[in-house]
Amino acid sequence: MAVKDTVANRFAEICEARKIKLNELATLAGVTPSTVYSMLDERRRDVSIVTIKKLCDGLGITLGEFFCAPEFDALEQEIK
Repeated sequence: MAVKDTVANRFAEICEARKIKLNELATLAGVTPSTVYSMLDERRRDVSIVTIKKLCDGLGITLGEFFCAPEFDALEQEIK
């Protein structure tokens, strides 16, 4: 799985666990709903670390807490 997809899936999981809709996440993070939905769009290649930080801030978690998940440890190396 690609890094971007893993990030999107992690946010989706956190929102589902907290029963937060994606529009609510956008409001909490101070970003537009289109920013959140574009992150989930499979055609979009990347999501910026600034956006990830804003979403984490909205959820009240640190970047460390966000990335401390086994799915990130299992990612293949990008440089081949």
